[in-house]
Amino acid sequence: MTASVLGLPLPDAALEAQLATGLVGVEEGLQSAVASDDPFIADAARYLVDAGGKRFRPLLVLLAAQFGDPESWGVVPAGVVVELTHLATLYHDDVMDEAQVRRGAPSANSRWDNSLAILTGDFLFARSSAILADLGPEAVRIQAHTFERLCKGQIRETVGPREGQDPVEHHLEVIADKTGSLIAASGRYGALMAGAPAAQVEVLTQFGERIGIAFQLADDLVDITSESMQSGKTPGTDLREGVLTLAGLIAMRSPDPVDDRLKDLLGRPLPDDDEHAEALALLRAHPAITEARKQAHSWSDSARDLLEDLPPGGARDVLALLCDYVVSRTG
Repeated sequence: MTASVLGLPLPDAALEAQLATGLVGVEEGLQSAVASDDPFIADAARYLVDAGGKRFRPLLVLLAAQFGDPESWGVVPAGVVVELTHLATLYHDDVMDEAQVRRGAPSANSRWDNSLAILTGDFLFARSSAILADLGPEAVRIQAHTFERLCKGQIRETVGPREGQDPVEHHLEVIADKTGSLIAASGRYGALMAGAPAAQVEVLTQFGERIGIAFQLADDLVDITSESMQSGKTPGTDLREGVLTLAGLIAMRSPDPVDDRLKDLLGRPLPDDDEHAEALALLRAHPAITEARKQAHSWSDSARDLLEDLPPGGARDVLALLCDYVVSRTG
């Protein structure tokens, strides 16, 4: 067993080499996609590419392609498309969230300004669309549907729950659209570009959706529980901005008067450092963290269950490892 991408032990050297080669191709494609004859545009566009990242979405494209012909021409370009789309949403998200840090460095909006960050994200969307045009109308259709869901998720998050809607249910819908949709598209692209059977394309799409939700729930827990910039952001960023993720929403349901102080803090932004630290400490000690972690594991387990409908082999084994990986970061 050898270590490879994401620190996962891969089941055989041949698969490891194939995935590594594919990820090199994706990296080269990303650099080509963000190139520009305008030095400023090139600098802004490659800012988050050069900051690195897990490349989780391109990896899922490459793994899904193992259920068809992984050497098919469209596989690596599809991996570039999903990562470009992801990076574009990060530029936009940081503006929406007024974030100051991304991947351990100043966010694009804090380095330049909001307008330039938004336009850079749009530039990346345009470059991904140019690649998609060569992948065919079905690939364009998948991207259009995914982009619609990304926008719907952001709108729903901004507007908040409908009258009478359970805030936890609303939150999970937002995560499914904002995170699950693009990871679902990653599974779909890889299987489709490789010519996998239609039934397996559907399984890998649903797998991506479920593991994507688990991935985001785990990331949100890391934002609360980490003592350092483990997530690439300052810990407790969501709390400081008054944004409640799953653990906070669960805590807000508590009928116990002992939680009144925590609920007061969670109900508003926390620019004061002392109140922010107090809220983090109270939430970290609250049973809501355990409940949120259980939900992350539940989504990961439901993704793993889908793998029974795929043929056995190294790729399926790595997808199962991904189910463990996404939730292992929650502690």
